Amino acid sequence: MLEFRTQGFNGYSVKYSPFFDSRIAVASAANFGLVGNGRLYVLGLTANGIVAEKWFDTQDSLFDTTWSEAHENQLLTAGGDGSVKLFDITLDQFPVQSWQEHAREVFAVHWNLVAKDTFLSSSWDGTIKIWNPNAPASIATLPTHTCTYSAAFSPHSPSILSCVGSDSHLRVFDLRTPASASNHLTMNIPIHTPPKPRMGAAAPPGIPPAEALTHDWNKYRDTIVATAGVDRLVRTFDIRAPQAGPIAVLPGHEYAVRRVSWSPHLSDTLMSASYDMTCRVWSDGSAVVGGMNQENMLGDPMMHGGGRELGRMGRHTEFATGVDWCLFGAEGWCASTGWDERVLVWDARALMQ
Repeated sequence: MLEFRTQGFNGYSVKYSPFFDSRIAVASAANFGLVGNGRLYVLGLTANGIVAEKWFDTQDSLFDTTWSEAHENQLLTAGGDGSVKLFDITLDQFPVQSWQEHAREVFAVHWNLVAKDTFLSSSWDGTIKIWNPNAPASIATLPTHTCTYSAAFSPHSPSILSCVGSDSHLRVFDLRTPASASNHLTMNIPIHTPPKPRMGAAAPPGIPPAEALTHDWNKYRDTIVATAGVDRLVRTFDIRAPQAGPIAVLPGHEYAVRRVSWSPHLSDTLMSASYDMTCRVWSDGSAVVGGMNQENMLGDPMMHGGGRELGRMGRHTEFATGVDWCLFGAEGWCASTGWDERVLVWDARALMQ
């Protein structure tokens, strides 16, 4: 396990570069993000450990970062002052572009993985904004009417995106639809809906809504989304059956789940980072259940019954707030960050064994 200390700054988000397996970005904030500056670290994995290749200081906290999919040296930040900034690591301290349209803290930024000339941001002001890095203003605004903690483009479509927020709903937007009264909203799934009962079983009790803090699209199954948040549960949904409730519910975390990320290598594996100071690896049970593969189970979502925890990493000593998988090499390398001012790089395969 490799470790880097973000001295004086508490980590909020960590992301591997999509171009280099040895480069990681970390968004961080002084004073736990309550007040003070932010710092964006660009870290290199070397034979001598993790080294800081570059860092950028900002006037307000940084809550998220994402690498450009079009330019290997550029990355975005989400600022506590409502700003979205684009940095180039070959240039000096100042961002190459900055946008200031959100009225509250920006908590997520995400680059479009298919149409690589657009990215999005989501904010506590109840909006998602779509941007082109070369345009001085946003090209679209999608109202969510809720404090929006997490937003992301589908990795399978240039025009589908999703978000979760404080009202415990998973929203899916399709930019190909007419804007009209729905503002491109095509789906609004209540996350706290209990799973559909198995045949002959009593219906489970209703679950009170809790803030959803994070979600992620499955990299292999284009209709599967994982969500998690304050109620400590990781859930997966199939957006082809929005009324069916979650197809897998993964309990285990002792406090709120701050980040989930599907594996880029294994279709049934995801990872979570939680305020209980652990990062956990899960199977959603979709690979093989009762001798049948996932394609045979789509008619009955509740046949996804085998979800379980595969292992956990408990080396953080404060809230674990960010986790990401390496896209390259042997499946399982990942990085995590947290409020303990540490970035850890480790191999999830060792935990899964």
